[in-house]
Amino acid sequence: MFAGCTHAAPPIRVGGKWTAKVIRCLETGPRRFSELRVPLRGITPKVLTETLRAMERDALITRTVHAEIPPRVEYELTPLGRTLLVPLNAGCAWAQAHLTELLDARDAHDAREVVPEM
Repeated sequence: MFAGCTHAAPPIRVGGKWTAKVIRCLETGPRRFSELRVPLRGITPKVLTETLRAMERDALITRTVHAEIPPRVEYELTPLGRTLLVPLNAGCAWAQAHLTELLDARDAHDAREVVPEM
């Protein structure tokens, strides 16, 4: 099943909780750290920093420090990072088309009585 996979770990961290959301936030252009925190309600500064560093390491974003006082730092999608917009759009379209079905399935599952195994 995984014979064609050469890496034990996935090459990028798109499956992380915040990575896809950061990509969406940067879709329209560069943003500063504080500008990312507003739409990413619930993310801590530490987790955002870790996510941005991992994305920079994977060449999904660039970090630009402007020589100003105080320094201004902006994050922007790279061309490689922009290639993820198409699969993200497909995932959003799938969720929109199947959200009701998915939520109904969850409700049905949760409503079933769980019988302990013996």
